[in-house]
Amino acid sequence: MQRRPTPPATATTTGPDPHESGTAARLLALLHRHRCTAAAQLLRGLCYGVGTGLTGLASWWLQQHL
Repeated sequence: MQRRPTPPATATTTGPDPHESGTAARLLALLHRHRCTAAAQLLRGLCYGVGTGLTGLASWWLQQHL
């Protein structure tokens, strides 16, 4: 019986099986792949939150002083 030669390694590699790793590991892998988009969305949310807070403070201040 002859042995078959080992197949050549493929050029692409696959990541870890998502079913084997936990939810946190999958989330970290997703954030690593999309870190630029995640950072932009975080900055956008922060700006919206600061703007809403300042608007609320300004309205409260105007109501107290008028």
